[in-house]
Amino acid sequence: MRVDIAWWNLDGSDQSIESLREHLRGGAVEQWAGVSGLRLKFWIADRATNRWGAVMLWQGDRRPDQLPRNRALELIGEPPAEQARFQIEATVEGLHNLPRLDGLGAALSCSTPPSVPFGSSRA
Repeated sequence: MRVDIAWWNLDGSDQSIESLREHLRGGAVEQWAGVSGLRLKFWIADRATNRWGAVMLWQGDRRPDQLPRNRALELIGEPPAEQARFQIEATVEGLHNLPRLDGLGAALSCSTPPSVPFGSSRA
């Protein structure tokens, strides 16, 4: 398993964390749901440093050649300031009350999935 991390510095860009949240609400999230080998993708923001990024967890050692269009790159107007790729050494999933992880986050807060009690089986 591998993880890719990309961070953009939004200083000097016409984009803001809020405008990029709107971009996610406009359908950018759903296009990643069908990507082969992608176990999980989440978008991250740091208001204190005015940064925007993404983390992608890949099932195998490499990502597919065909990925959805990188609209963040187009909107921000420059490549990520920082990019890194790491091998996953170990994973664990703790107890939680969420049946799924997709559809969560500040940008999508109006579409939070229903929760199940801790200890219940997950789908």
